[in-house]
Amino acid sequence: MAYSSADLLQILKKNWGYDSFRPLQEDIIMSVLDGKDTLGLMPTGGGKSLTFQVPGLCFPDGLTIVVTPLISLMKDQVDNLKRHRIKAVFLHSGMTTKENRIAWEYLINGKARFLYVSPEKLQRDKFLLELRNLKINFIVVDEAHCISQWGYDFRPSYLNIKKLRKIKPDIPVLALTATATPAVVKDIMAQLEFRHDNVFSKSFTRENINYLVRKSDTKINDVFHILSRTTGSSIVYVRSRKRTKEIAEYLSNMGISATFYHAGLDNEVKTERQNLWKGGQCRVIVATNAFGMGIDKADVRVVIHYDMPPSLEEYYQEAGRAGRDGLTAYAVLLTAKTDSATLRRKITEAFPDRKTIKAYYEAICVYLHLSIGEGYDHVREFDINKFCSIKKEERNEKKCRSSLRLLGQAGYMNFIEEAEKRSRIKMICEREELYYIKGIPEKAEKVLNMTMRLYTGLFMDYVYIRESEVAHHLNMTENEIYEAYLELDRQKILNYIPRTGLPMIHMPTAREETHTLLIGKDIYENRKKEMENRVETVIDYAFSEKGCRVKRMLAYFGETDTDDCGKCDICRAKKADKSKAKKNSEDNLNQILEILRSHPEGVRYLTIERLCGKDKLTLSRNLNFLCNEGFVFFKDNLYFLRE
Repeated sequence: MAYSSADLLQILKKNWGYDSFRPLQEDIIMSVLDGKDTLGLMPTGGGKSLTFQVPGLCFPDGLTIVVTPLISLMKDQVDNLKRHRIKAVFLHSGMTTKENRIAWEYLINGKARFLYVSPEKLQRDKFLLELRNLKINFIVVDEAHCISQWGYDFRPSYLNIKKLRKIKPDIPVLALTATATPAVVKDIMAQLEFRHDNVFSKSFTRENINYLVRKSDTKINDVFHILSRTTGSSIVYVRSRKRTKEIAEYLSNMGISATFYHAGLDNEVKTERQNLWKGGQCRVIVATNAFGMGIDKADVRVVIHYDMPPSLEEYYQEAGRAGRDGLTAYAVLLTAKTDSATLRRKITEAFPDRKTIKAYYEAICVYLHLSIGEGYDHVREFDINKFCSIKKEERNEKKCRSSLRLLGQAGYMNFIEEAEKRSRIKMICEREELYYIKGIPEKAEKVLNMTMRLYTGLFMDYVYIRESEVAHHLNMTENEIYEAYLELDRQKILNYIPRTGLPMIHMPTAREETHTLLIGKDIYENRKKEMENRVETVIDYAFSEKGCRVKRMLAYFGETDTDDCGKCDICRAKKADKSKAKKNSEDNLNQILEILRSHPEGVRYLTIERLCGKDKLTLSRNLNFLCNEGFVFFKDNLYFLRE
């Protein structure tokens, strides 16, 4: 079925209220609807989601599958679609059996138009077999750079997408990414088995952003200095969870409203702080790189990088969260003399030796009580802090995280840090017994009664509950609800399992003998070399002053035919130098004329040089200019002012 521009605009207006598409959006949509494999290269804030959501609604029935790496982003997108009355579900490895069953009921009964799925789910043959029976219109690969071993965020689980292509070979694939070098673009199309090269790319230029690098001896003072002289919402990126809190508290004490955000916070806390910032009640959010993906706040005026980012891809994405409304914004990178060495040291930290990696694999399997041959497709809670704090073993959290990342890339175990399980309750006394139980505190009794009113199935199985919801209905605090549930648990009335934000380990394969683990050259040496190249590129961007910073960054992304931006700190310095040189030259001209006026008998060159005190080149140029323009003439080795 052919769709016209008018048809697409009608869908856009009806569901999202927009009157027109942004650049490239309609081109990508038309390409997908024509059945072509398509790669959309769109900078941060370019409106990637609509390039698959609009065509997904063009089909009268069937499903659009969206592969995306972050569970939180997956949930946000599904919630956003539901707010627009568009049916969508998600599936990922951290879900319970019941949650999976409910999602599949929606899919089988045709009650969903979009299925968001984590790449790890595509590992399972059973899951792929179930997908085979569904009508799928096209496949979307979000954050497509994750499939390339040359990308900065390579995830081996993305290679499972090829299996999805094999069971649905005739439907198109839409790959989307905000950051990709020419080599990564080529590799994405190869890995996704594009039938023909087909790339739609938008320039990486963000003309409204001023990219500035500032040398700093005391970064925290410079952060305050910048924020106190600017207005509007701001983000301060750091690479340390501890430092997020320290900087946020410092700014708050200095009168700038600020909060902090990192992956270690509970999801509810993260959501609350994110909403405060998005709503304008908090001006500054100090965050690790866990913050930002999927955040669409248009009026961010300043993004400050307190620490050096490990790649230009990450810097471009994070800095690009500024000025999405098209108004003037600033991306400031603070640098210190020690930053280069610190960044190079991270390469060693990111690649512990193979013996260390294997030792962590074995220790984690033992910690999770997995024997040899066990664990295939299992998902287990993994408290990395508790694991690393075991005294009898010398464990380092950085080495552990790096080992887990490499083990994930090698296909042995995936570390899912953003997983969260909600609180659960199951009644363990019979319904009739409730009438005869005595001695329940008043608050606990109120909580019990409200829980039974809000949730069903409590006597049959564990039911997910939200303490915040119960607290709202009873006008109590969440802590009071928590204490009430603990009391009811102690009295054997119900079984209460509080929510946990613990990370998860997903085992894509059964536990193997440690000596058989293969951390190949493509995972280790090649990736290490790529990281070294990215680090050196960032160092060159930050510390070299050989040319416009934006022009160099665009060249890294394949845009070589560009002009100087005129706005970065280097371009500004050049303008200032030219302006100063022009003023000096004008001052020199006036000095020469004044000397000649006061010496009508003529003046020798050496006398002018001594009286002006300027460099010979500037003086010679100015004297030649005055002679050529007829203001001065030269006779008998003397300069005279022409009357």
